[in-house]
Amino acid sequence: MYRMDADMQNKTIKRNRMQIISYLFFGGLATLINIAVYAALVHFTELSITVSNAIALVVAVAFAFMTNKLWVFKSKTREPKKVFRELSTFIIARTITGIIDLVGVPLLFNLGLTYPLLGIEGFTAKAIITVIVIILNYVFSKVFVFRQNGESKSVDTSMDETADASDDASPGI
Repeated sequence: MYRMDADMQNKTIKRNRMQIISYLFFGGLATLINIAVYAALVHFTELSITVSNAIALVVAVAFAFMTNKLWVFKSKTREPKKVFRELSTFIIARTITGIIDLVGVPLLFNLGLTYPLLGIEGFTAKAIITVIVIILNYVFSKVFVFRQNGESKSVDTSMDETADASDDASPGI
């Protein structure tokens, strides 16, 4: 019995490790998409920097939602009401971490974390807050956004890939 528990723990650890690697990979792609869309809009259109940035952010968050749903957390939810719950919770979570980013960087900077990194003043504060935001985005997505129905709302280190029997199994979102 102990051997079976150890095997299950090893499988869970391996799945969680792959989930984190996938999360970081697709997060990196979302960042590249954000930058590429922003750069293209600024360069090829008459849109302002603010509008270009807003559009790039929306595209990147949409990309992050889809990749997190399908490939990172492997949510099988297809019922429109449940997909809307996932999407709205995802947007709320990203709004919270966006506020943490907007408030945290100047806060750390004003508290004295002004050390330049790569020649950029205050970049150390930005790097620290970015790591915190990445971790919070992962935890929020795993615990609140893409949790399977019936799972606890507390942090669960296992990765349940089974779909809820009441979910519509039709393809598409």
